[in-house]
Amino acid sequence: MNSQSISDRTLAELQNLATLALLYVVFPVNLIIVAITLIIHTLNSQANSETNSANVRINSGSNQRTVLITGGKMTKALQLARSFHAAGHRVILVEIDKYWMTGHRFSKAVDRFYTVASPRTDLEAFLQDLTAIVKQEQVNFLVPVTAANESYYTALAKSSLPSSCEVFQFDTDLIRRLDDKYEFSQMANAIGLSVPRTFRITSPEQLLDFEFPSDSSRYIFKNIAYDAVHRLDMTQYPMASRQAAQAQLQGLPIRADNPWVLQEFIPGQEYCTHSTVQNGKIQLHCCSRSSAFQVNYEQVDHPKILEWVTRFVEAYQLTGQISFDFIEAQNGTVYAIECNPRTHSAITLFYNHPGVADAYLSKQPLPDAPLQPLPSSKPTYWTYHELWRLTAIRSSSDFIQWFNSLLRGKDAILQAADPLPFLMVHHWHIPLLLLNALQRQKRWVRIDFNIGKLVELGGD
Repeated sequence: MNSQSISDRTLAELQNLATLALLYVVFPVNLIIVAITLIIHTLNSQANSETNSANVRINSGSNQRTVLITGGKMTKALQLARSFHAAGHRVILVEIDKYWMTGHRFSKAVDRFYTVASPRTDLEAFLQDLTAIVKQEQVNFLVPVTAANESYYTALAKSSLPSSCEVFQFDTDLIRRLDDKYEFSQMANAIGLSVPRTFRITSPEQLLDFEFPSDSSRYIFKNIAYDAVHRLDMTQYPMASRQAAQAQLQGLPIRADNPWVLQEFIPGQEYCTHSTVQNGKIQLHCCSRSSAFQVNYEQVDHPKILEWVTRFVEAYQLTGQISFDFIEAQNGTVYAIECNPRTHSAITLFYNHPGVADAYLSKQPLPDAPLQPLPSSKPTYWTYHELWRLTAIRSSSDFIQWFNSLLRGKDAILQAADPLPFLMVHHWHIPLLLLNALQRQKRWVRIDFNIGKLVELGGD
């Protein structure tokens, strides 16, 4: 038993205990916020009871669907559950066993909550669990909300589920191509869409011996497979020396079966998008300025990006959910950096839009498609992430800017008609994960309240 391992265990204990203590301190404030929100909403609901009753009658007709949404720990799953529920549909929420405690299960929008085996550790059990739920609850529409490393597994379920259940997701082969940053760049290039120059790297030696163009361009070295920690590594190449590159590459898992990409670095403004598409047509779309660790979203009207996405989904006749990361260069050209064939958290911008369910369920193009966040939609954020940002404030102007961003936006989890998840995520879900990490004497890199997990080295 060496001193380093003892030190690591001590640091893990301190990290988890200190965080639990902070959550305990702010618990009364959270409880008051939820109580006040609930009281105000109740009073407003009583004042508008006739209108609300009429809406219930309209939404409870024969078009009601039973919708199963996976990825229940993530805010984007909660948002979709609320959107389908508001449109009169019955919602079943699902998450893997590890996250049985998700605070979203307490949402008014959720009719039933189930856990399933993790597909990463037991794919057969996962498929059996999901099939059993679909049959038991007579699910006829499944919306996969997945982490980056789980999209492929839910696509596999399409062949094992009853034919009466539609799975709103791409096939496995397409998901693999879209998830692969190199393959995606080839798909975009093939139809004349702008992407950065991208090269597949399968070994450290290949990168060390790479002949960089003589035009002074810079490149970002990124992993293809999802990694919660390495995905934030934006080291630029070429480096000052071969020795410096060797030091940076030390320990990185670069292999033929785990390739990385070398992608041209293009200075400019970053954007992220989410699109819900049917038969090559965009039904719903949003666009927001981006950052390396994205926990703030605000709708931006960007016609060039919308045109890029439109051309891509039409060319490949896509049906499902698709997200892109873009860079707008100084000359105004937009380049797609990567594609994520799944739901994006920017969909939280549709918190007050009544047409979200139709965008998913309608087989025909909507008359006002693509739907975009309403003009009244506020920017979304996660309050506890914003509280953490206070540690970076160094001046009064920084504080004023931070405070104004809170006033003009809204928390992505807190909803007046459904406030309980806000309480349960922060003071049930996350504390239980911290207690588990404390028991395992495990340190973590950060808490992600958006996706409901502790980001750990080697974690899910």
